[in-house]
Amino acid sequence: MTEHHPPGLDPARLRAYLDGERPGLVQGPLSAELIEGGRSNLTYKVSDGASRWVVRRPPLGHVLATAHDMAREHRVINALGPTDVPVPGAVLLCEDTSVLGAPFYVMEYVEGTPYRTAEQLAPLGPERTRELVLGLSDALVKLHSVDPESVGLGDFGRPEGFLERQLRRWGKQLDASRSRELPGIDELHALLGSRLPDSPAPAIVHGDYRLDNVLIGADDEIAAILDWEMSTLGDPLTDLGLLVMYSSQQRIPGAPIATTREAPGHPDARELIERYASSSGRDVSGIAWYTAFAYFKLAVILEGIHYRYTLGQTVGAGFDRIGALVPLFVSEGLTTLQEG
Repeated sequence: MTEHHPPGLDPARLRAYLDGERPGLVQGPLSAELIEGGRSNLTYKVSDGASRWVVRRPPLGHVLATAHDMAREHRVINALGPTDVPVPGAVLLCEDTSVLGAPFYVMEYVEGTPYRTAEQLAPLGPERTRELVLGLSDALVKLHSVDPESVGLGDFGRPEGFLERQLRRWGKQLDASRSRELPGIDELHALLGSRLPDSPAPAIVHGDYRLDNVLIGADDEIAAILDWEMSTLGDPLTDLGLLVMYSSQQRIPGAPIATTREAPGHPDARELIERYASSSGRDVSGIAWYTAFAYFKLAVILEGIHYRYTLGQTVGAGFDRIGALVPLFVSEGLTTLQEG
């Protein structure tokens, strides 16, 4: 009888590989379960009954496009391990595709809760919710305080021209998803281009920093920052702008986008910005640009999902409503850029 295992991870093959690379790490037969998957990289929890680990690999069928992600993600959490940035411990990277059919890496399992909705936060009460969310700013300051050279990440990205490249990249993404008139989106893109700020000194940038990409421990502290696939060296205020955007976003009924803003005690954007500014010493007076850019990025991402939905390539609850959200994000981006 064949052992059932989740798609993309054969526990017996993984066990044999780990026994060869890290003898004594695994004490017994491995079991595996898929924690999350989709367009992003696949995440599995594996256990030998005594210890637990997490395995990350590219999505099935998209190996070539995302193989590089594995080395990047492993490299950055391995580099940040000795710092005070909360990351899971890196165990190993495997670039041999014969083991699981794709490159993968193994990291330590971290106990914690990913809070994705206001309903999940509500039982904590206003005080705990407030401090927990403000802790996102504190952890971001820790990340942006790490000297990339000192942890071996001096060549992890190209900080010069970072914002111009980002804007160009997301403009191309928009062009690839054009299927209808979207009033204001080209105006937003052009305005962002004409008002490019001068970036502060480069830092390690997470690239997708928000509450549901961290694990919160039993002490309400951030136990681990996850999902480093977008990380690079660049303008640290892009991380803050994205956090501000997600923390400002009100719930839109029926939309498959989780928001926590309406949880009692949730700090507003201004508090998150002030907390970051006072701890980091960085000038955040231009944060409106970065927040507007985050709205533009999300509008482009949502338009891409809407485009794939119209082609019948995306199936699931709520995807029929995505298209109606895009103009709201465009409008928020324009308002943020013009009014601050």
